[in-house]
Amino acid sequence: MSETSTTRSLTALVIGNILGGIGVASGIAVGALLVATMGGTGMSGLGQALSVLGAGLLAVPLAKLATQRGRRRALATGYVIAAIGGLIVLIGARLDALVVVLLGLLLFGAAQATNLQTRYAASELATPARRATIMSIVIWATTIGSVAGPNLSTAGASLGRPLGIPDLAGPYLFSVTGFILAFAVIALVFVRRSATAGTGPSAPPQSAGRKMGAMAALRWAAAHPVARFAVVLIVTGHAVMVGIMSMTPVHLGHGGHGLQIIGLTISLHIMGMYALSPVVGWLADRFGPMRVALAGLIQFAVVAVIILIEADHFVGVVIALILLGTGWSCTTIAGSALLASVDSGEVRVPLQGATDALMNYGAATAALLGGPLLALIGYGGLALVSALVIIPAGAIGWYARRHRDSALAARDQR
Repeated sequence: MSETSTTRSLTALVIGNILGGIGVASGIAVGALLVATMGGTGMSGLGQALSVLGAGLLAVPLAKLATQRGRRRALATGYVIAAIGGLIVLIGARLDALVVVLLGLLLFGAAQATNLQTRYAASELATPARRATIMSIVIWATTIGSVAGPNLSTAGASLGRPLGIPDLAGPYLFSVTGFILAFAVIALVFVRRSATAGTGPSAPPQSAGRKMGAMAALRWAAAHPVARFAVVLIVTGHAVMVGIMSMTPVHLGHGGHGLQIIGLTISLHIMGMYALSPVVGWLADRFGPMRVALAGLIQFAVVAVIILIEADHFVGVVIALILLGTGWSCTTIAGSALLASVDSGEVRVPLQGATDALMNYGAATAALLGGPLLALIGYGGLALVSALVIIPAGAIGWYARRHRDSALAARDQR
């Protein structure tokens, strides 16, 4: 792939992530509140759960489409499905039909699956020495859209009123617009390239003769300690982040905070997720993804402690949400770099799709349980339960690191 084509494709991924980030974040900021208003607090996590479930259901088909038709077709298709989902949410809110809104949120999840797939598309444009850095730059681009998205809540409410759309659904107008524009950028600018090609601009294509399914790829990963840790790390990190983040607007709403304060809080959280991602990527390339992964898990533990102590104080919640975002950045970038380093072209893309599916299934479960847990044990209890999930991930990471160190020592002795 020529340098010009590589630059053009990276530019498309960056712009697409900005626009997709606006779309996703505009909906995230109000989704739980919209569902809670229509169905009660106990159902507040259902909307977010369905969105991440939709992302999980579409992750493997989009990865398969990327293998068969190229990344451009897969990314463009994902944004179209997300735009349709946003339109359905608007229609359901206009009709006061909760079932229709939930259906729209399920399809809305395609945007998250698509945005996640862009990091792997970026890895295919990079040399191994700069893999995590290039991936993190594309992830960083989401910062702009994701921080802007929640702060459009008030404007979205104003735009929706003349159309008879409830205030909490109005921001989805920006979601639909963002996804349509992201589709146009990917379709017109991104250079078509097979996802089964080797990593790096000059890497030779891998054989496409053998096809591996998602379950077979996961079985392969289960037998390889580092790959197994990468899968568990990504799934755990995303579930913990979504479990706490999705209930934060409801918690703040119960505390009497309005849409502007809630939007600001989610914006700062999302900034934590993406703003420092190039630094995280550089650290992963410089010191290794295993160390960066450990840093992310430690941050999750700190978040739980802060929320347990400061759950009723707005400043404490904001600090915790920022650290929750940076912890997610560390675990996601480190885990993705480990997955992208899988040597076999036969297993790499199916494993990426399967991992993205699992991370969204895990997040859907966390969001679904978030509402009942918030009602039963409060925001602090929810954070504690979420933090307990990181213990198995830490143990698997410790074993993977020991295995890797042993393998490197054995190789050096030969």
